[in-house]
Amino acid sequence: MLLKDKVCIVVGAASPRSIGYAVAELFAEHGAKVVAVDLAMDDQVASDIKASIDKRTQRDSEVIGLRCDIANASDCDKVVSESLARFGSIDCLVNSAGLVKGTPMLQISEKEYDVIVDVNLKGSFNICKSVLNVFAERKASVIVNLASSAAQRGGGLVGGAHYAASKGGVISLTRTIAREFGPQGIRANVVCPAMIETSMLDALSDAKLAEIVSAVPMQRAGTARECAGACLFLASELSGFVTGATIDVNGGSHIH
Repeated sequence: MLLKDKVCIVVGAASPRSIGYAVAELFAEHGAKVVAVDLAMDDQVASDIKASIDKRTQRDSEVIGLRCDIANASDCDKVVSESLARFGSIDCLVNSAGLVKGTPMLQISEKEYDVIVDVNLKGSFNICKSVLNVFAERKASVIVNLASSAAQRGGGLVGGAHYAASKGGVISLTRTIAREFGPQGIRANVVCPAMIETSMLDALSDAKLAEIVSAVPMQRAGTARECAGACLFLASELSGFVTGATIDVNGGSHIH
């Protein structure tokens, strides 16, 4: 088990189709104690997630669910406090929360821009800052932030300018954390997915999806579990000397 007894906060984990849920499930399979965090989290969702993960792992997994609006800094601090109260420590943060809109740039309203940036960039900053207060004292731990190939190639697929810009900010934020906190034994890396089978692809017609997939070297969309595998690598000691890196999970759709 790569994460045996490690306490891992996974943000954006409420939907069974999400990358966040896939991360929570895979991490639990590898022995992690998981704090599944989401704005949509409630007692029933948390119970369903635990039941699903228990079925997958065939054991009583240590999984709890906490509600959090990561755009609110006090919510993030509360998640960290409650995680510490339950498990006594935190070893890893995986932040896969995000909103996407494909609105053309000249049609993006100030309100829509603020909502996207508040969740994707400000929210990433907030949750990272909250856990770093703990990580800095421990002089260890790992952060994995989910960005997007849209940040690397300038939008495309389902994301507009505000989405691409916010995810570009996540990449820069993560690199800054890696540089600033590396001397304290803290690693921070980014995963950039594209064409992953989640609800983000629901806006595409079957014809459009087929057209896009035909241009992917691997000729298919990726799975949330495949993206979770990259997160597992970055969270584990297998990547002990990897920090400030951007790992692409895109089937070759953006080779650079």
